[in-house]
Amino acid sequence: MTGIPWAVERRPDTGVTNATLGLWLFLAAEVMFFGSLVSAYALLRSGADGWPVQREVVRLPLGILDTLLLLGATAATLRASRALHTGATASYRGWTGAALALGAAFLGASALEWAGLVARGQVPSASLFAGLYFTLTASHAVHLLGALAVSGYLLGPGAGLARLEPARYAHRIAVTAVYWQFVTAVWLVLVVLLYLL
Repeated sequence: MTGIPWAVERRPDTGVTNATLGLWLFLAAEVMFFGSLVSAYALLRSGADGWPVQREVVRLPLGILDTLLLLGATAATLRASRALHTGATASYRGWTGAALALGAAFLGASALEWAGLVARGQVPSASLFAGLYFTLTASHAVHLLGALAVSGYLLGPGAGLARLEPARYAHRIAVTAVYWQFVTAVWLVLVVLLYLL
């Protein structure tokens, strides 16, 4: 152990580890960030003189594909965490690789959607909806890039910790899986707002 208190053990004052507490505080800030974006969307949409039929602007099949890819990536991170806790290191690597591939495919499908919108003249300055769409989806994509970076680091350069402190490493993987779940939950809200309403 590195001497850092409560790196793996639960703190007596909060009942959670330092990493878990830090993640929950970070996610609280993220909820406020996305909450403000969603609130802005709701206020601007309700105050707009006209609003396009969103399903005619965006491509629902790509939104559904993105949703399936992200759900698959999140499920893979959960399976990876479970595999690592049971000592199945090879399985952990396979599931994490699958999560990285599915997350990258999500970003690829999003890029196709953005390119299609731009090709049809739906750039952010074209309409209020287009501006909100790009703002919301780009903000989400940045957060997904963060999840990909952390998972990639823990699979690659950060994997040395697995040999030195396996319990701490497994805890980091579990905390990362929670972040993936948050990113997926945000996407599900965005799908409803941008594709289904």
